[in-house]
Amino acid sequence: MPHSSSSLDIVFIGLAITSSWGNGHATTYRSLVKGLGRRGHRVTFLEQDRPWYAQHRDQPRSAHCETQLYADVEDLQRRFLALIRNADAVIVGSYVNEGRRICDWVLREARGVRAFYDIDTPVTLRGVRDDSCKYLAAGQIAAFDLMLSFTGGPTLSVLEETFGARRAAALYCSVDVDEYRPQRIEPSLALAYMGTYSDDRQPGVEAFLNEPARALPEQRFMVVGAQYPKTIAWPANVEHREHLAPDRHARFYASQRFTLNVTREDMRAAGYSPSVRLFEAAACGTPIISDAWPGLAEIFRPGDEIVVVQRSEEVIDCLQFMSDAERTRLAARARERAVAEHSSARRAEELERCILEARVPHRNLGGIGALETRAVGSVL
Repeated sequence: MPHSSSSLDIVFIGLAITSSWGNGHATTYRSLVKGLGRRGHRVTFLEQDRPWYAQHRDQPRSAHCETQLYADVEDLQRRFLALIRNADAVIVGSYVNEGRRICDWVLREARGVRAFYDIDTPVTLRGVRDDSCKYLAAGQIAAFDLMLSFTGGPTLSVLEETFGARRAAALYCSVDVDEYRPQRIEPSLALAYMGTYSDDRQPGVEAFLNEPARALPEQRFMVVGAQYPKTIAWPANVEHREHLAPDRHARFYASQRFTLNVTREDMRAAGYSPSVRLFEAAACGTPIISDAWPGLAEIFRPGDEIVVVQRSEEVIDCLQFMSDAERTRLAARARERAVAEHSSARRAEELERCILEARVPHRNLGGIGALETRAVGSVL
């Protein structure tokens, strides 16, 4: 991938890049900033120094961006005002603590492109509609020059037509193809799943992993992720681990005959919300079994690059009857797609293009306090 013809100064204010424990944001940001750095852009990532991430930092420094920690909003504003004013683009991420205040500050002070990167768009829009979202308000959507969304498809029209976004674009997660690639390991797990616990995903884990494990007691299964209740009764042949460091992910995927993808309820309803585990597993050459949602066929072709299931019996059939030759063909086609369309380099190129297209003069609207809040109807 050729470098950009001109270098940009890009500032992210995000949930976390230093710790991947209990959140998928870090993996997304790490991959993206690597792609940006390789294209010659200067990236600074500002992250609040919060106890949970401080105790579980697996990448306190990045080779591809400058990471700075701040104590609170006042500390952020005091130390980084010049950085915000002078950046070519400032991108605030979803789930940032006191995000509304930070958005107002960025909208007021930034002179370059002002963007919001929503890694949780369907959840955000539900919260924005009833004003329960603590990191973004309805009127702020219309103030940003650019709304970047983890969710594509019809949600982009909702952002523009219902909430008045000036420009909405999908910016999916991506995979670092240097780190995620096939390994020469004989699979020891029939099926595994990696993801933080959530109430709305657990029925999928139960149906598509625990039920097959009970039906196939001679095979091994694994779940990796934080925050699972201790009350969950895992089958005897399912091992649960709380965390796996990113540098061990490729070997983990390679140890599986299949990997499982389960989607959160809001993302499944909105569609067009691919999880990073899809791209990581595909890049590692591991066949994927996924729940069904609108837009999945635009990411990977069902039956050709991915197996899409709706019942536990379909998972059991895959584990029992799909030949190694067919698994290999499925995985190879998915890997080719992931490397071509969902790499760090490809996503960085897309973000660069979005920023350049949004670099138009804008009137300083001064944050939500100076905006007329739009009436918000039913979303998604």
